[in-house]
Amino acid sequence: MQLIIANKNYSSWSLRGWLMLTQNGIHFEEQKLVLFKDSFYRTLENYTPAAKVPVLIDGEVTVWDSLAICEYVNEAHCDGQAWPQHTVARAKARAISCEMHSGFTALRNEMPMNCRAKRQIELSEAAKKDIARIDQIWREQMTEYGDQGGWLFGQWSIADCMFAPVVLRFITYGIEVSELSQRYMTQVLQSPAIRLWLEDALQETDIVPEDEAGIEIES
Repeated sequence: MQLIIANKNYSSWSLRGWLMLTQNGIHFEEQKLVLFKDSFYRTLENYTPAAKVPVLIDGEVTVWDSLAICEYVNEAHCDGQAWPQHTVARAKARAISCEMHSGFTALRNEMPMNCRAKRQIELSEAAKKDIARIDQIWREQMTEYGDQGGWLFGQWSIADCMFAPVVLRFITYGIEVSELSQRYMTQVLQSPAIRLWLEDALQETDIVPEDEAGIEIES
């Protein structure tokens, strides 16, 4: 199995595909491309008309889009265990995952993932609204499931895969959230898979100007 990703420092969608495999202990080969280089698009055009990462190649199967990759891996390699097993919880997990996948546009545009940086930005009202909604989601889930494993639905699920990059964004830009949401962020940041991703991200040296938002905070 092969997973094509982009810079670990910047590529939030790559993290989701990578995390799905890593968290579930699935062996794969990683091919990392540098965002927005000519070689980035030349390589991807061999696998996906979307020309975006991540791309999963599993034998004769090629899957692009992070949520589609999560669904495929769950069905083909996880026996369906990467979603909550209760019907009602599974429905909500899918709903908030799709909300993350298709929404929060202002947050994405104004707060690009940048793992190795600490940045200060002036947020729009739309971005503040996105942050408040995410805080609400995390707060609700931790109220119900926080004592059952620490993840959004107690045990790790695809929902956590979808929200993990947001945790890293909030750290970069110093976003304040509720106490329950802080507990969730700590859970994510302490997970071995996220620690491994961050170790790799911190070793990268490529700079993507498009993703260097705001003003750098002196350490």
